[in-house]
Amino acid sequence: MEITKSYLKDLTYKINGAAIEVHKHLGPGLLESVYHKCLKTELSLRNIKYESEMIVPIHYKGLFLDAELRCDLFIENIVAVELKAVEKILPIHEAQLLTYMKLLNVPLGVMLNFNVTHLYTEGQKTYVNELFRNLKE
Repeated sequence: MEITKSYLKDLTYKINGAAIEVHKHLGPGLLESVYHKCLKTELSLRNIKYESEMIVPIHYKGLFLDAELRCDLFIENIVAVELKAVEKILPIHEAQLLTYMKLLNVPLGVMLNFNVTHLYTEGQKTYVNELFRNLKE
């Protein structure tokens, strides 16, 4: 299957829908690990394939290095998802997701911060890179 911008937008919509469902049931104020566990369950209920806490390898001079980087959720082998339950998303959080996107060679990443009143308007942000811009519609 060819990956297109439309496919990724639809997948992002499904990811956000699953996260909104979790947030609707739990609300803000819990630990990230609680949202992580519930989101994994919700993704499974929706038949969305994912890997949890996936080790992100670094390819350097023909070697695979383990920098102990873990992507919270790697969805359908094409979208990196970073979960947070913080007062505010900081530049270091964005750098973390952008690093995963680069090292995993994926065009799109989603940041979900569950410590907000309204997840869809306040707690979700999508990031794209040059790989995304070069995809077909």
